[in-house]
Amino acid sequence: MQCPKDKTESLMDVVLAGDLPAKHCPACEGNWILPEVYHEWQQQQEPSKLEPVPADLDIGYEPAALDARAGLCPECHGFLARARIGLNPAFYVERCARCGGIWCDRHEWDVLIHLGLHTDVPYLFTADWQHQTREQEYLDRERRATVEKLGEELAQQIFDLAEKLENHPNGDFGVAYLMRRFTA
Repeated sequence: MQCPKDKTESLMDVVLAGDLPAKHCPACEGNWILPEVYHEWQQQQEPSKLEPVPADLDIGYEPAALDARAGLCPECHGFLARARIGLNPAFYVERCARCGGIWCDRHEWDVLIHLGLHTDVPYLFTADWQHQTREQEYLDRERRATVEKLGEELAQQIFDLAEKLENHPNGDFGVAYLMRRFTA
């Protein structure tokens, strides 16, 4: 079985963190997870609460050298689809749409474990997850822009007030009051 990213390299047996058997490329350090092995392993895992990742979360991840290179499934030779996870720099996991095999570039499996996303990788490829990820990225950009325009202290006051109004039974009255103050 050849590496999806470096066709000159053969994959070797390895066991990833979490006791997941996989195939490892010694050159690019990526890992191929066979679909049937992942499914069997997944059935033995505790389900995790999958939530989008804040873009400003810093876990020291650096994309692998061959991360941007398109990959072909080492089993059925279909193209590997990419699912955005949402870190900055961009973090993607790849999966074969035909057979369901999973490719993790160097250190990506460890990142998935760190983020608690490793037990349901197929969900990361759903429209629901991708929508949640885009929504989280929008909220993160909006928050950064608010801090940039108002400064850290005032922006934090706005965020705190928004949370209080959001959780108050008559919070919409407070929002309406503020809107009237600024549109008059």
